[in-house]
This record gives sequence, C-alpha cells and structure tokens, in this order.
Amino acid sequence: MATTDYRVIGTRPIRHDGTDKVTGRAKYGGDTAASDLLYAKILRSPHAHAKILSIDTSKAAAHPGVRGVITGKDLPELGAGTIEVGETPSVNAMQMSTNVMARDKALYKGHAIAAVVATSVHIAEEALAEIEVQYEVLPHVMDVRESMADGAPTILEQQTTTSLGKDTGKKSNIATHTVFEIGDTSKGFADAAHQVRGGDDGWDGRAVGVELRVKSVLERRRRRRPAWL
Repeated sequence: MATTDYRVIGTRPIRHDGTDKVTGRAKYGGDTAASDLLYAKILRSPHAHAKILSIDTSKAAAHPGVRGVITGKDLPELGAGTIEVGETPSVNAMQMSTNVMARDKALYKGHAIAAVVATSVHIAEEALAEIEVQYEVLPHVMDVRESMADGAPTILEQQTTTSLGKDTGKKSNIATHTVFEIGDTSKGFADAAHQVRGGDDGWDGRAVGVELRVKSVLERRRRRRPAWL
C-alpha cells in the first residue's frame, strides 16, 4: 500500500460553491436578465446533405424587433491551412469556418444556415420562420464505413486523403490515414489466451465520455445593446 501522504487525494475537501448550487442560489447564464438584452436564434438545415441554392432573409430582416440577420456569406473566407485553437493542437481553418455556418452546402442535418438577433426570443423565432431557403438535396450516408467506401457521396469536394504523411491526391471523405504499430500484432493475437472484438463485424467505434461544458457569453458594448448568445 502507498505510504505517501497527500494534501488532497484521499481527503474530503470543502466545495465552496456546493451550498449555493444545492440551495439554488448559484447564478448561471440562463438566470441573467436585463432590459437591453438581444436574443439570437439559429436556422438549421433539415437535410443531411444538400446544396444551398438561395437564401432570402429580406422578410426576416424587415420583421419588427429584428436587429440583424447573418448567413455564411457574411463570415470571412478562410483559406486552407491549419491553425492552433485552444486545447486542440491544430485545426483546418476553412473547415472550422464552414462548420460554424454553412456556405454553399449543408454538410449534416442541423448545420447552421442563418442566424437572427432580435429583442426577444419569440421575435427571433418568428423571424426564422420567414427565412426562405431553397435546397438541392444530395445523396448521403448514415454509416461511417459507407462514407469511406469508394464512390460514396463526397462531403468536402476539395478534400484529398493524406496517407502516412503524403497527399494521395485522391478526393474522398477520408481526411487522414494513419497507422499506429508496436510489436508483432499477428503473433500477439496468435499467442493470446482470449480475443475480444468489438461488434459482430469487428468494428469498434471510438467513444469518449466527457463532462458537459455549457458556456454562455454576455457581451456589453458602449452605445450598443448587449447580445445574449
């Protein structure tokens, strides 16, 4: 048994915010109320894969109480390349921007198409219903293995597969192919007393459990109304 004495591990530290949380005194973003708040609502794609032919936001912009309407066209164009963002070592800037709000295509059901900012939640919702979007529905797949197969509908037309550090020039839904190896896996399986495989077909999808990170932002600017996001 370990004989090391720890200051925290194995103790019952006081949770200084515990009383406020269990009694309901703790204040969260949803508890914030102010007379000058603006509320944002997002229109999302009902299709898993669709080309956006047109977006007409004129009625929503003219709706009483609406302070602004944006679409993907209002966001800056980011070129290809990777950037460092927060805890993630590197991300594709263009793909991250496209994920924030769809531009030419909706890449999945629920993809953000447009956003409305208004003086109340109800007005924002009414304005969303007045945004007219024309789609050309494209083929889609529901299984990750089908999406990797040759001939599968391509989500990002400009994407090519990088295999073992080299760009293959092949357009597909596979962004990167990497192999991790150590030792002789064939011999390891042969010598193993038992073998456990994930799923009937040997496919084991990765799943990671993480805590919820619900965040809220209350922005205040001089001479402008703050927006509740």
